[in-house]
Amino acid sequence: MKNKIPICREESIGEYVEEVKAKLPSDERIIELSEFLEAFSDSSRLKILLALSFHELCTCDLSEVTGLSVSAISHQLRVLRDKKLVKYRRDGRNVYYSLDDEHVAEILEIAQKHVAERE
Repeated sequence: MKNKIPICREESIGEYVEEVKAKLPSDERIIELSEFLEAFSDSSRLKILLALSFHELCTCDLSEVTGLSVSAISHQLRVLRDKKLVKYRRDGRNVYYSLDDEHVAEILEIAQKHVAERE
């Protein structure tokens, strides 16, 4: 039988393993978080979210602001609605979109600060 070589050189590392394992969310929650964060990984969706962080806009306004077609905006908005990142309201024939809540704006703000600090 071969001698096992320990992977970790620090014996004290093991003392935190159980604590960390106990604090981790369930695998199901981690999948939900992964799917949620995936919505931020597309530059078109991110541009829409950033635009909506400034003001409520309709699809035509979003198209003008982002340079994307109305069709592309509609597709991305559907994804963002499904992920509960944006909400909408109707005003007659017009539909206006906004961020779902202040948490989405906070995530965008924190991400921008993080990227700016790395420059």
